[in-house]
Amino acid sequence: MFVLIGITALILYSLLVFYVSRSCWSWMGGKTPVWFKYVYIGLIVLLSTSFLLGRIGEGLVMFQILGAYWMAVFCLLLLVLPIVHVCLWLLRLTKLSRSTAKAGAGLVVLATLLTAIAYGTFNAYNPIVREYRVEIPKPNPAAQQLNIVMAADMHFGQLSGRQHAMRLVEQINALQPDIVLFPGDIVDDDLRPYEEKGIDDILSGISARYGVYAVLGNHDRYRGQMDHFIDVLEQGNMTILYDEAVTIDDSFTLIGRKDRIDRERAPLSELVAGIDASKPLILLDHQPYDLDIAEQEGIDLMLSGHTHRGQIAPAHLITGLLFENDWGYLQKGSLHSIVTSGFGFWGPPIRIGSRSEIVQIQVIFLE
Repeated sequence: MFVLIGITALILYSLLVFYVSRSCWSWMGGKTPVWFKYVYIGLIVLLSTSFLLGRIGEGLVMFQILGAYWMAVFCLLLLVLPIVHVCLWLLRLTKLSRSTAKAGAGLVVLATLLTAIAYGTFNAYNPIVREYRVEIPKPNPAAQQLNIVMAADMHFGQLSGRQHAMRLVEQINALQPDIVLFPGDIVDDDLRPYEEKGIDDILSGISARYGVYAVLGNHDRYRGQMDHFIDVLEQGNMTILYDEAVTIDDSFTLIGRKDRIDRERAPLSELVAGIDASKPLILLDHQPYDLDIAEQEGIDLMLSGHTHRGQIAPAHLITGLLFENDWGYLQKGSLHSIVTSGFGFWGPPIRIGSRSEIVQIQVIFLE
C-alpha cells in the first residue's frame, strides 16, 4: 500500500515538474541557443531531485539548501502559472500579439515570484508574538496567574540556525515567562547541524521561573539511541517529557506525550492515571489530534504545533480539513486547545498565508 502511494506521488510530482519546467521554457526557449536546452534539462533534474536527496542523505548540506529553495519556487510557480495561462488564453481574444503577451506574462511571473519570495522570507524569519488568555476553573495555590510562553516547530537545521535560535531566546526572555513549553519538532530531521551550530548553548540562555519543558515531534528523529537524542536536547537546559508527567511547584501538572508516529506511545488514559485531577492539567502533544479524548481525560489546556498553518497558502485549507483545530484557539467543553503555526519552517524558508510566531498564554486560575 505504501509503495503504491509512493509511486503515485512520484508520478504526480514528475508531471507537475514537467508542467512548470515546460512553461518556463516556452517563455525563454526561442531566445536561447540549442545547447542551453540540455543544460536546462540537467538543471531541472538536479533541482527537482535535490529536495529528496537532501532529506534522504545525511550531511548533504548543498542538496538540503538547494532543495529547500527549489520547493519554494516550485510551489509558488504552481500557484502563479495556471492563472497566467488562463490570462494568456483570454488575451487571444484581443488584438494584442501573442509574442507581446507571452513576454509580458514572463515578466509578470518573474516579478510575482521575486515579490512572493521576499514577502515569504520576511514572514518566516520575523516571528510575531501572539497572545491568548485562558481561564481554568481550578485553584492554584502558588499563583492565580501563569505566564506560559510556547514555541514549536523550530526545525533547527541548515536554514534555521544560530541567528534564528538567538532571536527565539531574545523574544522569549522579553516576555518574562513563568514557564516555557516546546511542543515538538525542535530539530529538522538531522541532529548534527543542531550540535555543530551550538543551538543547545544558545537555548540554555532562556530564563523562566519553572524552566523549559518540551516533547518530541515527528521530525525529532535520530538513527541512534533515542536516549542520546534526548540527552543532547537537554543540554540546552530543557526537560524532555517522553510519555511522562511532572507536577510543578505542587501547583499544576504537565503531561508530555511521545509523538503520534511513535508505535510505543502510551494511551493518554495511562499517562493521567493516578494524577491529582484537582490540579490544572496541561498537555503537550505535538500533533493536535484527539481533542475529544483529551477532554474526556480531564485535560484543561492542550498545546500543539505541527500544522504550520499550511505554511504556504492555500495549504491552510488542507490543514483546516485534517485537524479540528489547525491553528489558534478552540474550546471543546472544558478543554482549551491552542495550536501554534510554529516559530520556524519546514523545507522552504517561506511563509505565505501564515507567519512565524511565539505564543504567550496568560492562564487565569479560578476558585
